[in-house]
Amino acid sequence: MLRKAVIVFGAILLAAGIAGTIWVGPPALIYAVMGALLLAGTLYERIRYKAIEPAAPGPGWEATSERFIDNETGKLVTVYILPRTGERKYVSG
Repeated sequence: MLRKAVIVFGAILLAAGIAGTIWVGPPALIYAVMGALLLAGTLYERIRYKAIEPAAPGPGWEATSERFIDNETGKLVTVYILPRTGERKYVSG
């Protein structure tokens, strides 16, 4: 919910900054920059941090000793790694 609110606020700032720049001039550009930064940071976070998968990955993946409790679900998460690439997957359970 907070993520959606930040996205909406960032979009409003961006739109206000663009409109303000057109009607008022360059000083309103700061609002467009702040809105763009909020949107970019919030959307990048979703790409950067991987989702937790419900089932173990296929062959070649090895479970590590790394485990933690997911703050959102309260469930135990196990980290799997693909040794040849170093890719990591997070699996619930």
